Amino acid sequence: MSLVFLYLFAATMRAPARARVAVAMSAVSAVSANMGFMLARCHNSTMPSDAISSARVRIQQQPFDVAKEIAALQAGDPRVGAVCSFVGTVRDRNTPGAAGSVQTLELEHYPGMTEKSIEAMVDVAFARFDILGARVVHRVGLLHPTDGVVLVAVTSAHRGQSFQACEFLMDYLKTQAPFWKKEQTLAGAHWVDARVSDDVALARWGIEVRNA
Repeated sequence: MSLVFLYLFAATMRAPARARVAVAMSAVSAVSANMGFMLARCHNSTMPSDAISSARVRIQQQPFDVAKEIAALQAGDPRVGAVCSFVGTVRDRNTPGAAGSVQTLELEHYPGMTEKSIEAMVDVAFARFDILGARVVHRVGLLHPTDGVVLVAVTSAHRGQSFQACEFLMDYLKTQAPFWKKEQTLAGAHWVDARVSDDVALARWGIEVRNA
């Protein structure tokens, strides 16, 4: 299954934004048989709604509580001397002076594929930086300006490694994680592509950029 996943994931991310959902549809049929049981267990979980999962990567529609997520990540670990977190929110504009031009942001993802992709990059972060813990919480569904979209939190013994790992994970999420974003603006709806500046930010980590 892993080779099929990697092939389809690469094809999906090379496709133009408006075509990615269609390309991704072929991936579900390839992996759904193997992932069905796992997804069923997730959907049937008996964990209380206000509990914080210990999972490193979580995709959800509901808002996240930054303080609770960081507390769960640190979990009384006496080795932790630094916690770095980043929260991305929905803007109401994409250019200066265009206040209110973005009305909503809708995010779609591929259950299973998205988590697996981000988990792999978290593994890379652990290999590259001297960190103790990492957590990524990303929302999907219909969001409005000022809503929180993504939380990345990292713990380490010293602040430098947490700062770097947090930035590394965000640069990846902005360009390579399999999310599809649609903005509703005053001029209509459109799919959002990765920016050139985001590609440049990712390239400085030595990661091949496929959005061009």
